[in-house]
Amino acid sequence: MFASSRFTVRRRAVAAAGTAAALALTLAACGSSGDSSSMPGMDHGTKPAASSSQSPSPSMGDMPGMDHMADGNGLSDAQDGYRFISKDATLPSGKQAAYRFTVTGTGDKPITSFALDQTKRMHFYAIRSDLTGFQHIHPTMAADGTWTAGLASLAPGSWRTFASFTPDSGSGKGRDFILSRTVTVPGSSTKTPLPAPATTAEVDGYTVTVKGEPMAGMAHPLTVTVSKDGKPVTDLQPYLDTYAHLTAFHEGNQEFAHLHPTTKVTGDNGGPDLAFHAELPTAGNWRLFLQFQTGGKLHTAALTLHVG
Repeated sequence: MFASSRFTVRRRAVAAAGTAAALALTLAACGSSGDSSSMPGMDHGTKPAASSSQSPSPSMGDMPGMDHMADGNGLSDAQDGYRFISKDATLPSGKQAAYRFTVTGTGDKPITSFALDQTKRMHFYAIRSDLTGFQHIHPTMAADGTWTAGLASLAPGSWRTFASFTPDSGSGKGRDFILSRTVTVPGSSTKTPLPAPATTAEVDGYTVTVKGEPMAGMAHPLTVTVSKDGKPVTDLQPYLDTYAHLTAFHEGNQEFAHLHPTTKVTGDNGGPDLAFHAELPTAGNWRLFLQFQTGGKLHTAALTLHVG
């Protein structure tokens, strides 16, 4: 499912500062249980937005062979001697697919030593260029360093895959990296407009309310409150060693951000309030994916957030 010269995407506890700014979110969700979270065919929800945000423009990273156009924001396939490599340039449409990749280091040799981050040695994400179809997977690694991510059904279009990891040896030991590549799913595709922002929405019968102070390039607190049938939810279960997992992608270029909650895990009794430190580097619309678990079921909510 991350050096002041680049945006750190995991475990970044920073002081919250600044004055209040308007926060807006729209949530449309789909959940799954198990070790991955995928929303095959997710189309931003069934309710049309009152006013859609600006349609994403094609990014250089979506063009074949252009995976090096950005550095430090998750849009490059290489950084500081590490490289995200895959022979899978295309994947089939409408059915499950195995995406195989390696992470290489010194001498372009696959590395096999990774530190645990939120209980996993590798977090893998897939997102379509219009920010639909989000999948968060924890792949398996073979002895030779080849990772296999089992993807759910993919809709036709341009997709970006992300590898999020922390080397446990070598020059990058202890550092967070997020690298990405693009992959094409053949077939006729239609771009789905990003929903307009709002402050609350429902997912699987749960109501999620978000309050905060998002400003580009600055750290601000976000608070997510979860309720059901008008009552606070207090039975959130640990998921990846937290009560909620939050991932964000920027509209237009799919820039990546990973925001961790600061709320301590104290057992199967999390909620209703979850605190996050949010640092989104670029102004504009971001699509956030909030994941939380109750009763053994993983709920995944999609959120549109405008950052000034």
